[in-house]
Amino acid sequence: MSGYWWQAPVAQWHQAVMRSAQQRQAELTKPAGALGRLEDLAIQLAAMQGSNQPSIMAPWICVFAADHGVVAEGVSAYPQAVTGEMLRNFSEGGAAICVLARYLQATLRVMDLGLAIPTAPLTGVEHRPIAAGTGNLSRCAAMSDEHCLTAMQAGREAVLAAESADLFIGGEMGIGNSTSATALASALLDLPAARLVGPGAGLDAAGIEHKRKVIERGLKHHAARLQDPLSALACLGGLEIAALVGAYLAAGQRGLPVLVDGYISSVAALCAARLSPGCRDWMLFSHRSAEPGHALVLQALNATPLLDLGMRLGEGSGAAVAVPLLRAACALHNQMATFAQAAVSARQPC
Repeated sequence: MSGYWWQAPVAQWHQAVMRSAQQRQAELTKPAGALGRLEDLAIQLAAMQGSNQPSIMAPWICVFAADHGVVAEGVSAYPQAVTGEMLRNFSEGGAAICVLARYLQATLRVMDLGLAIPTAPLTGVEHRPIAAGTGNLSRCAAMSDEHCLTAMQAGREAVLAAESADLFIGGEMGIGNSTSATALASALLDLPAARLVGPGAGLDAAGIEHKRKVIERGLKHHAARLQDPLSALACLGGLEIAALVGAYLAAGQRGLPVLVDGYISSVAALCAARLSPGCRDWMLFSHRSAEPGHALVLQALNATPLLDLGMRLGEGSGAAVAVPLLRAACALHNQMATFAQAAVSARQPC
């Protein structure tokens, strides 16, 4: 497939600004490397933003929600109705990501891309249904190619609409989506589902084993189409996962830093990087999920997350929790005195 929007070049880091930021870090009143990864974060953000004064003042969070037909196989501890019920919770401001967005003074958008049980219009929720959820990936393609591309376009539009943003966080909500994400990760990594499958929203050992079998059936059913990442996404993914893929691709083209959330978001990031390897440069990784497959996905992305808190909620919540670290890195970089300014003796040559 050629001529698609995501095949356009990604933005490049500002190399001169990066060198300037590296030089400033060497001049601040601290031993070299004493602030650890906070130094690297400040340098990266300076290079991404093209600014000698990097900052995170306007984080933009977009949560994509959709249902999954594979729930019919009994792979979730929660009924499918919870997706719509959680949308109402988002609308009322009661979800974790709503609390965190208020705390961070971040913009929060919530986008309904297709529920199995549609809700009445909800305040603060953008209803853009593409389909009534996905098909059952263990028996048919989760999405048609058209629906997959439409979902990716929704993610792209979410990034393009974030005109004032200096950081993008993508979140997801969809009962059954850890099954879809695991199936997609298994295909992208060419690893057996047994190495990736986990409890999702709370399955016990028997439930995890059943989930593995369902995923393996889907992988076998779609084996002929899984070599291409876009086809794998359509066969095994979800509307909200495809939207995340589109958002990450668009952010790379625009030059907007992305703070990737947990397992499901990282699988979408991996798919985006397979479609356009350069977009990986615009991704920062917030936390290591409690889902067992996340470590393998992070390894494939050469990513070291900032936090490891045992979180597995989704919604973009882990990424939101990491935003204060980015702000701290910027504040230290911008406001610390240099050795010359503070009249502090610098380290002597050995």
